[in-house]
Amino acid sequence: MFDSLSQKLQSAFKNLRGLGKITEANVAESLREVRLALLEADVNFKVARDFIERVKAKALGVEVIQTIHPGQQIIKVIHDEMTALLGSSNSALALPAGLSSIMMVGLHGAGKTTSSAKLARWLQKQGHAPLLAAADVYRPAAMDQLETLGRQLEIPVFSIHGETDVLKIARGAFDHARTTQRTVVIFDTAGRLQIDQPLVEELVRLKNLAQPSEVLLVLDAATGQEAVNVATHFDQALNVTGAILTKLDGDARGGAALSLREVTGKPIKFAGVGEKLDEFEPFHPERMAARILGMGDVVSLVERAAEVVDEDEARKLEEKMRRGQFTLEDFLEQLRQMKKMGSLESIVSMLPGGSQALQGADLGKQEKEFRRMEGMICAMTLQERRNPQILNARRRLRIATGSGVKVAELNNLLKRFGDMQQMMKKLGKMQKMMARMGGVMPKMGR
Repeated sequence: MFDSLSQKLQSAFKNLRGLGKITEANVAESLREVRLALLEADVNFKVARDFIERVKAKALGVEVIQTIHPGQQIIKVIHDEMTALLGSSNSALALPAGLSSIMMVGLHGAGKTTSSAKLARWLQKQGHAPLLAAADVYRPAAMDQLETLGRQLEIPVFSIHGETDVLKIARGAFDHARTTQRTVVIFDTAGRLQIDQPLVEELVRLKNLAQPSEVLLVLDAATGQEAVNVATHFDQALNVTGAILTKLDGDARGGAALSLREVTGKPIKFAGVGEKLDEFEPFHPERMAARILGMGDVVSLVERAAEVVDEDEARKLEEKMRRGQFTLEDFLEQLRQMKKMGSLESIVSMLPGGSQALQGADLGKQEKEFRRMEGMICAMTLQERRNPQILNARRRLRIATGSGVKVAELNNLLKRFGDMQQMMKKLGKMQKMMARMGGVMPKMGR
């Protein structure tokens, strides 16, 4: 995410961290590199200029704290200003009680249909009952795509195949929502390759009928500064309430994210961070600023882990580990939970310094190894997973053949697992010993 911008900023920060004292000359020289990094990331030139001016004014006016290096103080100013540039805080959806609606608008190819489904999934997890309404009557198979996504998520989709009147579709969607007790109707509207008057007029008519509580503009983050121009046009016609940035996991340079709020005054409310339907998250400016500056995003990582890890199961697993009863069945469950958290690259990138650690790292090879380990364990019977000591030569050959690996690779997995079990048993014994010593120590002191 914003790899190129992050690398250039890290390079600029090296010079900042080397500043022995803050002067107008050395601050200006260091911030020149930051400004160039922003411009190369396709940030609006006025936004970049004003950003640097604000940072410079605050850096020169900051009271130097003796215990903190001057360069670190300037980096803190940059972080605070970038957070403000992105919107200061998360801007939540405004959904009133009762039946409400959301319009998803944007150009063709920005990811409206997928984002509509992702938003519906997110709303469902928040306790709402969404209904997806297929209001794109021009793109071939748009309705089919939305229906497919709805089936995957087990979220109802309202569509009228062959109908070209979006107002008729909207009325039908609201009637269906009331009949089936849905609380939020999400309209997936049509897009074009460029903004044209017929598109805008159709969207205005739909907005006047639906009276949506949110008009969300879906923008492709890879389009950079051009996305801001698109946002301005849509906002003038529809008064959009916020934006969803898609494809942030790709080669997005950062220009759209860093320019949008400043130029349009509209907040970024969500971000699409992958192709999967669960790779969609509320946009938190302070966390995004930290990611861009290479400081990681541990809060989002913990939240992601909390979503996939059951607290009671985690406690039971911890107890098993202490007792040395950790089995291959438990190990398989851990591998699957880690997969639910996302790719290794996305996890490592959220750690402080993760972006630098990823440079040159072949995490794809590690993920491939995880998949092979999962395949080997899945080829075992339940009894074999729980009691790997029964795996004789004949069983091992069957498992290796069934999972498409060599017996040597399976033997290596079992050896590593056996070593891990032994280590856990030792740690468990040590913990018990420390607990007993803790009970004896007060008596010895009397």
